Amino acid sequence: MSEAGHFEAEVGTPGAADARGDARDDTVWTRDFHDPAKEWRRLFSEVLGTFLLVLVAVGAGVVGSVSGVPVSRAAAVTAPGLMVMAVILFMGKLGGAHLNPVVSIAFALRSEFPWRRVPGYVVAQGVGATLACLFLWAVLGRPGTFGATDPGSGISDVQALLIEAVLTMGLVSVILGTASSAQNVGALSAIAVGGYIALAGLWASPISGASMNPVRSLAPDVVRANLSHAWVYVVGPLLGALIAVGFAFALRGRGGDYAAKRAAAGE
Repeated sequence: MSEAGHFEAEVGTPGAADARGDARDDTVWTRDFHDPAKEWRRLFSEVLGTFLLVLVAVGAGVVGSVSGVPVSRAAAVTAPGLMVMAVILFMGKLGGAHLNPVVSIAFALRSEFPWRRVPGYVVAQGVGATLACLFLWAVLGRPGTFGATDPGSGISDVQALLIEAVLTMGLVSVILGTASSAQNVGALSAIAVGGYIALAGLWASPISGASMNPVRSLAPDVVRANLSHAWVYVVGPLLGALIAVGFAFALRGRGGDYAAKRAAAGE
């Protein structure tokens, strides 16, 4: 069976698509999703989207240190949420705008994104995040903590990890839920996801930095050569994503949702 034929079997039969009146659209989508000539666009969209996200997330701290005019905490945590919203709206259709390794993994665990695509997405996200930090270093230097996410004063690594796990559980739950057939809201999902990121940062950033994204935290740590807390921001989000997948199973069953597959792939 061809790759396209295999995926058609996964997402549903042509008859099921006919019942929704979108058989032709389903055929085009399936063909485009498996067209190797278009894979670079999906990966490039992850590089560019993650670059923009990390640019504002790390850049807020860097700009404050360089300019001497501190960026308020409210502004610093709202900017990434607004950027994610913008990225989803302007190029989410190209590749799903995951922008976060745990999002790709969560969709794959729900059988709503092919596992074979996950490594490429994760690498693209890491490249985008690293390029953003290298750009800031080249233009503004590495002042202060370089916008890194570290546990707050008096906060242990374990405390920060648990906060990151809970925050990421909420974020991934929002993403999986708004992508599913039951709550699929199309472009409005950008508002839900961006709003959640801002909301989580507003109350939790003093504790853990409210990263919820391993590459957002690892990239500045690598560039500033300080990995002392890096494990917190890998384990915490991964744990939170696994919990979110478990909650999705309790709420909506085993996964493999048709609408969620299309949303994860950019449709």
